[in-house]
Amino acid sequence: MATEGGGKEMNEIKTQFTTREGLYKLLPHSEYSRPNRVPFNSQGSNPVRVSFVNLNDQSGNGDRLCFNVGRELYFYIYKGVRKAADLSKPIDKRIYKGTQPTCHDFNHLTATAESVSLLVGFSAGQVQLIDPIKKETSKLFNEEYDFPASGRDERLIDKSRVTCVKWVPGSESLFLVAHSSGNMYLYNVEHTCGTTAPHYQLLKQGESFAVHTCKSKSTRNPLLKWTVGEGALNEFAFSPDGKFLACVSQDGFLRVFNFDSVELHGTMKSYFGGLLCVCWSPDGKYIVTGGEDDLVTVWSFADCRVIARGHGHKSWVSVVAFDPYTTSVEESDPVEFSGSDEDFQDLLHFGRDRANSTQSRLSKRNSTESRPVSVTYRFGSVGQDTQLCLWDLTEDILFPHQPLSRARTHTNVMNATSPPAGSTGNSVTTPGNSAPPPLPRSNSLPHSAVSNAGSKSSVADGAIASGVSKFATLSLHDRKDRHHEKDHKRNHSMGHISSKSSDKLNLVTKTKTDPAKTLGTPLCPRMEDVPLLEPLICKKIAHERLTVLIFLEDCIVTACQEGFVCTWGRPGKVVSFNP
Repeated sequence: MATEGGGKEMNEIKTQFTTREGLYKLLPHSEYSRPNRVPFNSQGSNPVRVSFVNLNDQSGNGDRLCFNVGRELYFYIYKGVRKAADLSKPIDKRIYKGTQPTCHDFNHLTATAESVSLLVGFSAGQVQLIDPIKKETSKLFNEEYDFPASGRDERLIDKSRVTCVKWVPGSESLFLVAHSSGNMYLYNVEHTCGTTAPHYQLLKQGESFAVHTCKSKSTRNPLLKWTVGEGALNEFAFSPDGKFLACVSQDGFLRVFNFDSVELHGTMKSYFGGLLCVCWSPDGKYIVTGGEDDLVTVWSFADCRVIARGHGHKSWVSVVAFDPYTTSVEESDPVEFSGSDEDFQDLLHFGRDRANSTQSRLSKRNSTESRPVSVTYRFGSVGQDTQLCLWDLTEDILFPHQPLSRARTHTNVMNATSPPAGSTGNSVTTPGNSAPPPLPRSNSLPHSAVSNAGSKSSVADGAIASGVSKFATLSLHDRKDRHHEKDHKRNHSMGHISSKSSDKLNLVTKTKTDPAKTLGTPLCPRMEDVPLLEPLICKKIAHERLTVLIFLEDCIVTACQEGFVCTWGRPGKVVSFNP
């Protein structure tokens, strides 16, 4: 039922769309899926996810693609807009029994043409480290152990589904895992998980969160345990400089932490329902979330407040992502983005150099107030309504010192007023407002390691940052200076902390937040109190719910629950090739 460029019926699948920079086209020959191309029966299965890595090989074709479909995991050479996909020759294919892959992440720091480290999280709670090039399985974390006395196998760290797994930026060995229990765990690939259940010691506690270290005579995983909010922790994302961590939970809260000092920087509440996805702007100044309120919400990192909401989806928003290649910075008098496509070509260059340049110029915008600079951020969202939406975040929203005007950009602004007074405007340096320096390869977090000399227990190199050492009853040990480097079931109960110390210390304060009390506050402004964005485009592009949105140099990649990974060529980037 696909139609070229549109179609009159609402249920027709679009294969192209136009924005101010030109025409985006679906490339049928660049579609990736299971080799038989048969749509996957997605009922009861986990979302299809896609991960990319570039191996920097000499051939110029170093992009690799990993995606999961049901019990299967595939690893392909990704040819993008250049050549047709060859589904008959996956580099690696794995079929799992008794569990399903739920998420995965490549270590970009260590990837080479001969080897790549891929973390895979599973529905039963375990995490696997594999090398799909060497076709090896290195380690399994949070695995089951057989206990003859009880006659059953038990998973010692967390029995719930893995919702998100990511390598810690700048580290070769540290990774963070979130579960539908509401817990996150910090692991080191060099350490084992032990054969007994871990015991925890409170490190830091705050409103609706607690962080514990693992008490052990020898270093073991997990290094840290975070308990965040109520219900599932659906996704987290590191800031561009790796210093901050944004988490979204089924309780509807965005929580932003300083990852090293384990301090809560700020929070935001959804209009209603759980928050399902989160992303950072390329300069770290803004965070966008999406969730069960069918909205995208833009949150200012510096001001700790909602600055806009976007309404275009008709169901839950499953993925949000910024497009660094279309984010515009103009170092001149502010321009009206209402010209022809040709006028905008000077502003828009699709490429990695352009993305780096954008980040640098965004930094200049943040630091040089005397020189007028016009900024437009582009971000996108996909949802369970099978629609792709693209949004522009413009100066009308970012700097509401003048009356807002619909004529300023293609992204319309409705019900626009000044942001509510009383916001918690913290004077802070935004993460990533300058391009971070090259990060050294390190097996530790970028600060000191600490251990308990009295009990001979220790934590892995740098597992606890120096900023939190004062909260632990620990002394310095092996100090190493480093550079910085949906289980959509509602009312999921939060797991208790397994520890022998005081229950009062080790249980997160679970004060149920009354939505009626947060509505109308800076945590959750009323709809009429913040600008309401309309999308640039909102197109139905799949038959089943969309689960992937990734912006690449010359294309946009989407995927749906049927198991089809689609490539949309950017304007001027589509080349003719024979399938």
